Amino acid sequence: MSRIGKKPVPVPAGVTATVEGQKVSVKGPKGELFFVANDEISVKLEDNFVVVLPTNNSKDARSKWGMSRTMVENILKGVKDGYERKLEINGVGYRASLQGTNLQLALGFSHDVVYQPPAGITIAVPKPTEIIVSGINKQQVGQVAAEIREYRGPEPYKGKGVKYAEERIVRKEGKKK
Repeated sequence: MSRIGKKPVPVPAGVTATVEGQKVSVKGPKGELFFVANDEISVKLEDNFVVVLPTNNSKDARSKWGMSRTMVENILKGVKDGYERKLEINGVGYRASLQGTNLQLALGFSHDVVYQPPAGITIAVPKPTEIIVSGINKQQVGQVAAEIREYRGPEPYKGKGVKYAEERIVRKEGKKK
């Protein structure tokens, strides 16, 4: 039995949620999102709460129950507050800057890397060594942050590269004579 799935998801103030069959549509101050639940999951709107339940007691339905509830919770939080992911750049000469909406990264390659964010994602560069990726879709924000980090991930000897702000790099010891 899903402990996460049992809890109803409260609809925050300033957000409107509608349920049409398997589709949960949410509209808030930051934008509009929707989630289509699997056929083995039933979604209902009761007293300003979104209730997610499995339609039968099969293992497949129970395994999708908690995930569906979390997806509904994520879209409700996304349209109200949004999501953001912070990245840090370490290394001599490594820096980031904005070129219009595109992100330009100097990461030690012969040419600068230019990253064009998808629609719905905004990138801010408060300092040349800090990047903030924000948007309303949690999955998309995480994907964009991962793509930026992938250009030059942190290496274990000097810690150079692009890393998440909360990430801890396990350092290795270099060669000894």
